[in-house]
Amino acid sequence: MGKKGIGIKKFSTASTELLRIKMEDGRILTNGNHKRKIIIAFVFAAVSIAGIIAGFFYVRYKSTHISTDDAFIDGRIHTISSKVQGTIKNIYVNDNQLVRKGDILLEIDSEDYGLRTKEALSGLDAEKAKISEIKYRLQTAKQQFEELKAALGAAKANLELQEANMRQADADLKRAENLLKEEIIPKEKYEKIKTGYDVTFAQVKAAMEELSRMQARLETQKAFIKQTESSIEPQKALAKQKEALLGVAALNLSYTKVIAPADGYVTKKSIEQGNYIQAGQPLMAVVPLDDIWVMANYKETQLARVRVGQKVEIRVDTYTAKKFSGRVESIMAGTGAVFSLFPPENATGNYVKVVQRIPVKIILDKGTDPERILRIGMSVEPTIIVGK
Repeated sequence: MGKKGIGIKKFSTASTELLRIKMEDGRILTNGNHKRKIIIAFVFAAVSIAGIIAGFFYVRYKSTHISTDDAFIDGRIHTISSKVQGTIKNIYVNDNQLVRKGDILLEIDSEDYGLRTKEALSGLDAEKAKISEIKYRLQTAKQQFEELKAALGAAKANLELQEANMRQADADLKRAENLLKEEIIPKEKYEKIKTGYDVTFAQVKAAMEELSRMQARLETQKAFIKQTESSIEPQKALAKQKEALLGVAALNLSYTKVIAPADGYVTKKSIEQGNYIQAGQPLMAVVPLDDIWVMANYKETQLARVRVGQKVEIRVDTYTAKKFSGRVESIMAGTGAVFSLFPPENATGNYVKVVQRIPVKIILDKGTDPERILRIGMSVEPTIIVGK
């Protein structure tokens, strides 16, 4: 058994050693898999916890921050047109130029309007001259009326004097007749007294006629004064009419210079020097960028907690790195569909419920756009902060 036994023993020892090594390798491999599983489980747990935390904060953020991408910059657009027609004489602005309120944008040839103004002024001066002439005639007539009143008083006094003389002459005549019958006075003296009576009678008659004539002249003068006074008001009305025509002519003359209604930028200029334009024809537009706002169309399901005055964060598609701020100013009294050109009629046909959108007006905070980089029509994404 010598060599054979020794060989078997060595083989057995080698097999045992190999088995031991395999068992140790198995234990090492098992320990490695176990550690790897622990690491994977730890990573999965960490990711799950992070996801839960992120989801919690996301849900919390969404519950207090309401956003929409159906929003744009809006503002006032002043359409510039002329109030009078004519040929454009000068244009003082270009597209996208900044202008100030009161700046002259363009000028229309004013020669025709200047002539009309002068014509209206001449007509007004003529009517005023007529009024002055009427007033002068009235003043003269009133002076003559006062003179006639004085003459009438003198005529009355003269009549009273002549009537007194007539009474005296009548008494003298009667006494002379009695004396003549008694032959106390000669007939020649009676004839002289009779002649004096006739003269006095004629003087009384002349005084009465003069008084009647003066009274008639006074009434005529009074009627003339009344007629002259009544002609003043119609003449004043004509003067006011001429004054109104002058005002219209002067106003049209001023309209030949078209001025900017507000600070802003010129855009959509569609005219050139020498063009003939009509009154009311759109010529250009002035867009003030210091008075713009955001018009956001939120879903009706998003507005339960939206209130006027809430803060808004605004991001603009053009300037992704910038953030603007504002506040909710108002919420429209109806959905956009109600105020559309063809509102939906749900009383006929099959009805499919659609979530409506309600416009919300958001005004920008002062100083949030100092460089005036926002433009009307830009797409924005406002986020209303409804709570903490």
